[in-house]
Amino acid sequence: MSEAPEFLLTTPDSVASDPDAIEIIRMWWSKNEPVMSVKPAFNDPHKFGEMLAIAARHMAHGYAVRHGHNEREAYARILQGLSDVVKADNVQTVAEPVSKGPETKGSVQ
Repeated sequence: MSEAPEFLLTTPDSVASDPDAIEIIRMWWSKNEPVMSVKPAFNDPHKFGEMLAIAARHMAHGYAVRHGHNEREAYARILQGLSDVVKADNVQTVAEPVSKGPETKGSVQ
């Protein structure tokens, strides 16, 4: 897996300095589909829904900054994509074998 340096994600300083920080999800677009490792770390799934909503807002801002999109329109498009998948109700979870090592792909921890 290789990415151009301008697309590399880094750990925010506030997270790196927080001994109680928990990584919840890693996501990739691979072979024309989303692939992720998830950790259901909250007792109440509602909290994860809150995180997804906040992530959608942040991503809309990212589209505005990086690609010049209108932030409100980008947010609406993101929510439309979410709604389309929810309405289709055809997503299946396929768990990949867990590999040994620090990076695991497609695993639920």
